[in-house]
Amino acid sequence: MRKILLFICIIALPVTALAWPWSRDLMNQPSIKPQEPPINTYPKDSVPVGGPWTKIADRDASEGLKNPVKATPASINRGHALFSIYCLPCHGESGKGNGPVGKIFEATPADLSSDYVKELTDGWIWGTITFGSYIMPRYGYDTTPSERWDLVNYLRNVIEKEMVAKTKEERAKEVLSSKANKGKE
Repeated sequence: MRKILLFICIIALPVTALAWPWSRDLMNQPSIKPQEPPINTYPKDSVPVGGPWTKIADRDASEGLKNPVKATPASINRGHALFSIYCLPCHGESGKGNGPVGKIFEATPADLSSDYVKELTDGWIWGTITFGSYIMPRYGYDTTPSERWDLVNYLRNVIEKEMVAKTKEERAKEVLSSKANKGKE
């Protein structure tokens, strides 16, 4: 009887100490954690399949890209849904740069309905969404390339209206003056 009791204790001791090889903390497993960039080494048929990666090096290199996604109602609706998630907090519902989060920045987010934005190429806007800008974070890891083109279609077909700034230099002056005005408040 003592041998059986000793055997049970020997078996039970590692269980209570969580020493079995399959007793692993699921938090400390090989995976991509939130806010880490993907490493492009997914096994075949794993999730996610594909990815938002692009072969474009930076925003400047994307300026000459042509929009491969036609501005269909479906594309514009997808762009609107994505705009509500990623853009609306800073740029506001109308794209004027007056979103609830954008109001607290030192520099006002760009007015997406401006003549300045109208003159930007689709590739430049896509590259800005992908790589970010001086204020805007990059959304290249959060969206696929086609989703970013849907956003461009939404901006071009719904948001575009008139604004004062017509050049990059004028927009830079607006940003500097908005910083100065916020410093006085």
